[in-house]
Amino acid sequence: MTVTDTLRPAPNPADAPPERRGGIAAVGLVLGGALSVQFGSAVAALIFPRTGVAGAVTLRLTISAVLLLVVCRPRLRGYDRSAWVAAGAFGLALAGMNSLFYQAIERIPLGPAVTLEVLGPLALSVFTARRLASWCWAGLALAGVALLGQGGFDRLNPAGVAFSFGAGAMWAAYIVLSARVGGRFPGADGLALALTVAALVTLPLGIVDGGAVLLDPTILALGTALAVLASGLPYTLELLALRRMPTATFAVLMSLGPAIATLAGWLVLRQALTLLECAAIVLVIAASIGAVRVRAAAAAPPARQ
Repeated sequence: MTVTDTLRPAPNPADAPPERRGGIAAVGLVLGGALSVQFGSAVAALIFPRTGVAGAVTLRLTISAVLLLVVCRPRLRGYDRSAWVAAGAFGLALAGMNSLFYQAIERIPLGPAVTLEVLGPLALSVFTARRLASWCWAGLALAGVALLGQGGFDRLNPAGVAFSFGAGAMWAAYIVLSARVGGRFPGADGLALALTVAALVTLPLGIVDGGAVLLDPTILALGTALAVLASGLPYTLELLALRRMPTATFAVLMSLGPAIATLAGWLVLRQALTLLECAAIVLVIAASIGAVRVRAAAAAPPARQ
């Protein structure tokens, strides 16, 4: 930046073209949603000692389901068997994704957990694009994982690493099933029903793990905050963002999740990472962005001559 640049008046957002203002707002919505999710995960880790991991999962999913059912009031009639099977499978994916991820962040720092988890959607992008460039980006991601291992997977806890990989697989399933449910149910009705299934599936183990403490007013308040931060607010912000930007751009911004998770872990949980681990996270982020861009290019219609 030159001295002349610093002397120029700052541009007024109102003078920007409508498309640019809308694009900036959409980026803010996506980043806001990502911040909400990752800081919500940090809040969840804070209540693990009182509720247990399964108890925290149950609190999040149950309160999220109740809130969404009240807002959406989904109708239950008029759907065929395939629609209900899709909603049930979506609910199982939600239950598995949240349960495995929370088990992971009890054992390893938030940043590495999200970095390993994001490999699930990354693999999905690579396999669906079916291009050489996608496999190159996958190689970069594997290099990031190898670099993460140089810091010592033992330091990260092998079980935590395994849970993160499992959560990533469930995340990939969540993406596929989300599209199927979205095509069979109007609005957010499918998500509300799937969250209800997820809450019912996790409820027995959550009650065993958390017990009567789940009914403590303070824990219920924290659970409500967790449900809003990790589910309600980000889902809303992401929905608004998707109405203002291309899906590929949205996916690229979502690839910044590991970096935001690292920031949340450092600020809320005081989790410090080594330089090698930070470099590994950057490599996985770059690979995820690259794979998403290749997939978007593969899906784009050919240009007219």
